[in-house]
Amino acid sequence: MIWRGVAIGILISAPMGPVGMLCIQRTLAKGRRPGLYTGIGATISDLFYCLLTGFGLSFIQEFLEHNQNVIQLVGSAVLIGFGIYLFKKNPASSITQSNQDEPASPKKNILGGFFFTVSNPLILFLIIGLFARFNFPVPEVKFYHYIVGYLSIAAGALGWWWLVTYIINKVRTHFSLRSMWLINKIIGSVILIFAIVGIVSSVSNLIGK
Repeated sequence: MIWRGVAIGILISAPMGPVGMLCIQRTLAKGRRPGLYTGIGATISDLFYCLLTGFGLSFIQEFLEHNQNVIQLVGSAVLIGFGIYLFKKNPASSITQSNQDEPASPKKNILGGFFFTVSNPLILFLIIGLFARFNFPVPEVKFYHYIVGYLSIAAGALGWWWLVTYIINKVRTHFSLRSMWLINKIIGSVILIFAIVGIVSSVSNLIGK
């Protein structure tokens, strides 16, 4: 259960989606702690969806099948708002704040990572696939084995975000203010692309019905 859980945790976090972009942006702009706190928030959200999947698989599948397009539409709207904000954001303001030795707000960054991830419940499809691939919910194991398994999922996800923020923080000093501005534009654009594709897909499916 331990190695299965760790593998699932890493594979849930590894795809560089919007929350990964947010984690990188915060690490580059404000340092490793805000980026890691964002990853912790994403991990909590992933664990929440893993618990929903493990203990209510049939209900979750039925709910997603009936509401997939609406859920994707709402999540994409959230991404568009953040993408525009990030695209327009001036990195100089973040650097000025960090130079004033303002402490990073763990609660703010954790909540940001959590809500940014939880707003895209379509990740449940990935979790369902991973659970099936690794045969994670095994009926014959005892209850405490499940506790170990879910803690292992959290450990795998946290390990991934620890590694990502460590690497990004190491190269952070090589970025100038102009580089930071360009990265904000690129990451904001990528998030907008994610959002636009999601909206087009969900609207076309709704019209098709």
